[in-house]
Amino acid sequence: MINLALTAFFVALILLGLKRPFLWVLCYLYVDIVAPQILSWGFLTQIPTSLIAFAAAFLGWLMFDDKRDSRFTWRQGLLAVLLGYCAITTLLADYPVEALTKWSWVWKALVFAIFLPFTLRTRLRIEAVALFMVLSASALIIDGGLKTAMGGGGYGSLIIFVENNTGLYEGSILSCVAIALIPVALWLAKYGTIFPADWRVWTFTIALIFACSLIPVGTQARTGLICLALLCALYLRTSRHRLLIAIGAPLAILIAVPFLPASYLARMNTIEDHQGDKSAGTRIGVWKWTMGYAKEHPFGGGFEVYLSSKVNYDTVATQTAGSNTIVTRTNVVEEGRAFHSSYFEMLGEQGYPGLALWLLLQGSGLVQMEMIRRRWKARTGPDEAWVAPLAVSLQLAQVVYLVGSLFVGIAFQPFILMLIGLQCGLWSYLKRISAPTRAPRKALRTMQAAPAR
Repeated sequence: MINLALTAFFVALILLGLKRPFLWVLCYLYVDIVAPQILSWGFLTQIPTSLIAFAAAFLGWLMFDDKRDSRFTWRQGLLAVLLGYCAITTLLADYPVEALTKWSWVWKALVFAIFLPFTLRTRLRIEAVALFMVLSASALIIDGGLKTAMGGGGYGSLIIFVENNTGLYEGSILSCVAIALIPVALWLAKYGTIFPADWRVWTFTIALIFACSLIPVGTQARTGLICLALLCALYLRTSRHRLLIAIGAPLAILIAVPFLPASYLARMNTIEDHQGDKSAGTRIGVWKWTMGYAKEHPFGGGFEVYLSSKVNYDTVATQTAGSNTIVTRTNVVEEGRAFHSSYFEMLGEQGYPGLALWLLLQGSGLVQMEMIRRRWKARTGPDEAWVAPLAVSLQLAQVVYLVGSLFVGIAFQPFILMLIGLQCGLWSYLKRISAPTRAPRKALRTMQAAPAR
């Protein structure tokens, strides 16, 4: 039944796109986030669904869409430069075969992020993209939240639909994305026009936020816990109910702690006592290796260069018995361990130029969303009140991602690149509708040539 449902939904989107080509853009969002070809076992596994949706979205825009309002923003230019630079480092990669495997999906994610803003000509389209991103990711989040609530989960053992560890199906990545999704979901519930705000919309939104909060518990990903704490702190800046949040958040934690699994609490304790945790030791060791590698290879070693890493570190365990404390040090040597950080991922794979481009791309997004917030926060008209809150939501989502990226290698995660494309589309749309209208040149010349009476 699941196979038939997934196939029917994909085919329906493709067929409906014949009448409304923009639906093919939404189809690609769905395919790239949910990856139905992974969940299916029949027809969808035999065809390149992602390539079909990508080609349909681009050709539909090229042949049928109105391009008079399309603008190329400078952040899209940054994405294009990063795309070209990654292509060069892939050709010169230390591990050419493995690098081509990662390049096969990175280039599509970058190209789609460059392409997406061209299609976002109206508020309805901007909202539709945000809605499809939230609903597509929520399919995985709700499944994980339900399994966690029923007592499932565990580090590396929470299975989302099927046993897979790629993309959003990986626990730490899903935890980061789930928390980043909360501000956008709240914006849709309050300002959405496709599903106008009512009790049903708010019920689903609250349930989804609860599921998002459960994902860090189910996956036992420390990244998700840090992201959730950060998001609550950031909401104090713009929320009207700061006192309620400041009191309610710690109270909710105190109430929840007795119901959390002992394994989850034990793993969260390693945030403070990182020396006793092998995973934390590996991260620090790989980061040190990456900095040393970058000094010798300032332009990076291409995708998957971490395969040449070799780390050596000590784990420290303490046991206390009465007044005696025994400290045990264990030397660990590991090879070929992943970066476990987007910043070091960029530094090792793309070198200093690639890291600089990536940081500029991320930082400029935060600045642009802040500029939109300040310009539009005082506008309360029915067609304007949605703008500043959306900018704040996209900004909060990006901040959560950037903090989560400290501990997870998701520099080229397609979901985040879609978020950047949405930011570029919002910026371009607002620049166009805010531009002063100019009188036609012919009428202007006539006014200038008319004799004064």
